[in-house]
Amino acid sequence: MYAPKLKRGDGVRVIAPANSIMLPFIGEELKELAKKRLEDLGLEVSFGKHIHDCDAFESTTIEHRIEDLHDAFADDSIQLILTVIGGYNSNQLLRTIDYDHIKQHPKILCGFSDITALATAIYAKTGLITYSGPHFFNFGQKHTFEYTLDYFQRCLFDDSPIDLRPSDRYIDERWATRQDEAIINANPGWTIIQEGEANGVIVGGNLGTLHLLHGTEYMPKISEDVILFLEDDREDYPAAFDRHLQSFLHQPIASNIRGVVIGRCERESGITNDLLQKIITSKKELNNIPIISNVDFGHTTPMCTFPIGGRAVMRADGDAASVMFVEH
Repeated sequence: MYAPKLKRGDGVRVIAPANSIMLPFIGEELKELAKKRLEDLGLEVSFGKHIHDCDAFESTTIEHRIEDLHDAFADDSIQLILTVIGGYNSNQLLRTIDYDHIKQHPKILCGFSDITALATAIYAKTGLITYSGPHFFNFGQKHTFEYTLDYFQRCLFDDSPIDLRPSDRYIDERWATRQDEAIINANPGWTIIQEGEANGVIVGGNLGTLHLLHGTEYMPKISEDVILFLEDDREDYPAAFDRHLQSFLHQPIASNIRGVVIGRCERESGITNDLLQKIITSKKELNNIPIISNVDFGHTTPMCTFPIGGRAVMRADGDAASVMFVEH
């Protein structure tokens, strides 16, 4: 089930199902730029009632976060629900969500990182396609944002197939408090780990967060072919990434994986191309399927937006690789 695509005049509600908007590095200048960029797309921006609440865990109560989530889905003036940022505790909400309510009021939900738990659970329980893409926070980035904005618009405003291409530049650091000093790197492009061709339903997001859904009703049960999109942040050093990936490959859905697309790893994670190659080739479950890494999504910037539950085709052959979102 797809929510309607966005158009000028639509409403966007910014909510905080994980961390609050009151994090110290989300300054007023960043918030104003983020709001302006959304308004420049023709969207009417509003904010959840509880996004400024901030407790000892830099979040707020389950009840307050659920209230903002349900209100956003119920409001007929809202077509896009955009998360402030990620965090650690979106999975606290999963048993309290009224999934029938969401199914009756389909909206676009977009965010990444910890929001993977929320987006994947909603897809699993309702069939509603959700989106891994920029937070409200990311709309306040000054540099390399053009790529992020371009793919956000292509994915959420248009129905045409999207031919994903590497960005020209990227930033591999926490940029919010030193935007004008951020180091901008030339992008060497994607890395082909294994060759092949595949098409299937897109499942994925943040690997460490997906680990929280294993063995639960919130992991999608898909009998079709799957293309797995995975990313993780600097907290998942190589051995942790390896065991989280192995844990995912123990899930029933893993037997349907026909291709893997891996987002660019943060330098501080210590996951180099060589180590990633060794991790992947140690998994017999991934033999003989195409695998591409260093793709523009995850915790470096810029990032693409991709549909969780949409469809993609991918090819990796020699020095050439391609990924296309054919249904989004």
